[in-house]
Amino acid sequence: MRPIAIVQNDASDGPSYFATWLSQRGLGFEVFQMFEASTLPADLSGYSGLCLLGGPMSANDPLPYYPQLLDLVREAIRDRTPVIGHCLGGQLLSRALGGTVQASEHAEIGWSNLEPVHAEATSWFGDGKLQLFQWHGESFSIPDGATQLLRGAYCATQAYVVDHIHLGMQFHCEVDLPKLRCWFDIGAEEIARSASPGVQTTEAMRATLEADTAHSQRIADHIYTRWAKGLQG
Repeated sequence: MRPIAIVQNDASDGPSYFATWLSQRGLGFEVFQMFEASTLPADLSGYSGLCLLGGPMSANDPLPYYPQLLDLVREAIRDRTPVIGHCLGGQLLSRALGGTVQASEHAEIGWSNLEPVHAEATSWFGDGKLQLFQWHGESFSIPDGATQLLRGAYCATQAYVVDHIHLGMQFHCEVDLPKLRCWFDIGAEEIARSASPGVQTTEAMRATLEADTAHSQRIADHIYTRWAKGLQG
């Protein structure tokens, strides 16, 4: 199996549980650390899948590597190389397909309960409680040809699928305890000054952090298992 290409946009937003899940299953990966001026691959012929991670930047920012990255996403769509986008990654996937990224109805930081809006959602997320972690102020539109899978109370567009193999998500199913504790520290001021009803206090998030993260990772297991079915050899 060829490795999975993982695009990391920010030092504090690494692959975390996604990398753990891949390693546990003997699936190789290569991380392109764009914050360290990594060079993206010229094409995806050497990779079985493409993962796009999050970051505090906007999908609309004029970052120098965005045009090539969007071209790689479009190549993946054309060749049916599975793409999975987490938060900013889901926004970039939408942009590559002609969608838009704009301010979310409400900023979200913390755990939110989502609900399915299409029958295909069960195959991706299971049929249990869909409580997942959010940290975003912008959101994507559902691009033409995609199917919306989930919605939320504070942000309507939460997940979509393209051709049954490419998944865009507004939430962070890749979180683990070290990542969340790091985010709580570096994002304390942002949390404190927010007036959004979609933002929880750090104290509330820390109170049940271990149990909530374990639940999130069980959903992530379902997501990643479904996504990995489309990986090319």
